[in-house]
Amino acid sequence: MQMRLWAYILCGFLLAGCAGGDTAGDNYGGVSHLHPDNRRSEVYGGEKGQKRADKSQQFGFFRHQKSPIMGDRSARRHPPVMDRKKLARDIGRLSTDLPNVNDAAVLVTDDEVLVAYESDTDNRELTADQVRKTAISVVPSFYHVYVSDNKMLIRDVETLSSLNTQNENATETIDAVIREMRKSPQGFRPGKGSKGGMESGR
Repeated sequence: MQMRLWAYILCGFLLAGCAGGDTAGDNYGGVSHLHPDNRRSEVYGGEKGQKRADKSQQFGFFRHQKSPIMGDRSARRHPPVMDRKKLARDIGRLSTDLPNVNDAAVLVTDDEVLVAYESDTDNRELTADQVRKTAISVVPSFYHVYVSDNKMLIRDVETLSSLNTQNENATETIDAVIREMRKSPQGFRPGKGSKGGMESGR
């Protein structure tokens, strides 16, 4: 009987010790050792009354590790794909943010960018240079960029959007439009009014 009483008393002490809850975490401001910044919404995306930082102010970060499994080729089955429609949209928006550019039609293929725009500029070469460099800043460096302030070509570039890489005559049709675009100013070349820059054209 006395042993059972001592067992009850011992259990009571143990339960009293656990009743304090997770007070150790409170001593550290609720920060866990596994994720010391788990209260920072800008790091882990939690909101909890805190306003998220503007996306335009954030850095882009991603960490990817090779699979530890020998011979695992699953990543190769899903190669990264470039969103050409988004690239075209971004180039168009940035182009119309430029002075004197009021309208822009943009086509992005697998290695070319065509920008036909309407402008009221007095300096066609300067505006062409700005539009070309805008496109260059968005796409990979192997792309060829063609620009034209001939507003009649806006419709032609828009028509090309119905094509894709599987169309048999896509290359010939695009090349025909490019030939017309090259009759317009293409911007400055290195050593001719601008510093550096990737040359457009093939």
